Amino acid sequence: MTTKRSSTALAIALSLSFFAVGCKKKVPAPPPPPPPPAKVDTPAPKAPVARPIIRFFTAEPTSIERGQASSLKWEVVGADSASINQGIGSIGAGANIAGNRSVFPSSTTTYTLTARNAGGEASESVTVNVTAPPAKPAPTPAPAKASFSEVIARDINDAFFDFDKSDLREDARNTLTQNADKLKAIFRDYPNGSLTLEGHADERGSAEYNLGLGDRRAIAAKEFLTQLGVPADRLRTLSYGKERPQCTDNNEGCWQKNRRVHFTGQ
Repeated sequence: MTTKRSSTALAIALSLSFFAVGCKKKVPAPPPPPPPPAKVDTPAPKAPVARPIIRFFTAEPTSIERGQASSLKWEVVGADSASINQGIGSIGAGANIAGNRSVFPSSTTTYTLTARNAGGEASESVTVNVTAPPAKPAPTPAPAKASFSEVIARDINDAFFDFDKSDLREDARNTLTQNADKLKAIFRDYPNGSLTLEGHADERGSAEYNLGLGDRRAIAAKEFLTQLGVPADRLRTLSYGKERPQCTDNNEGCWQKNRRVHFTGQ
């Protein structure tokens, strides 16, 4: 009897134990550990960019007179941009930049070339010295053109005659030949000018006779000139006889000076 009760009590205790375990709250399982981070490739660091190089920047010549030109010349390597000041501006970009430019500064001027890229910038300067040109001497005013009558008085010579003669002697023909060449040129320069051939005589003989003698001398000279090509319509004759002597002494030397054909222009 005692053994039976002990068995029953053991069964009850076991049942109560199982019940208590079944009623106990379940605890969730811990989460799995996170996966390791994905491996990322780190890019290699970039090599630094070298700044541009200005191989040369020159001005030729470096000294000029105002109004003259100087030539700027340059060569630049590895520039993303390149420019020159003083209003010239961009000169290009690229692995190699070369060129030239004529400039006409009015005063001494400094030109600066600046080249840039990601690595920095470089610059070079040249100066063109400008001097004033030498002062020009004031122009000499052209002499006033001589009048027709002044040219005749200066360039045309008298023809002389023997006593009481109106025919042309050799020296008179030579003089008139030279006069003819000059007169043709003068008439071209003075198309409105006209020439008077004045016949003169020395004091010997009557006034009336000498007027006729002077007229014959003037006509002889006119005919000779027209034969040499001087326009007859530009010539007229006039006799003064002995009324207008060139010399008033009473000797042959003076009389010879008065026996002449004289030329006046109008």
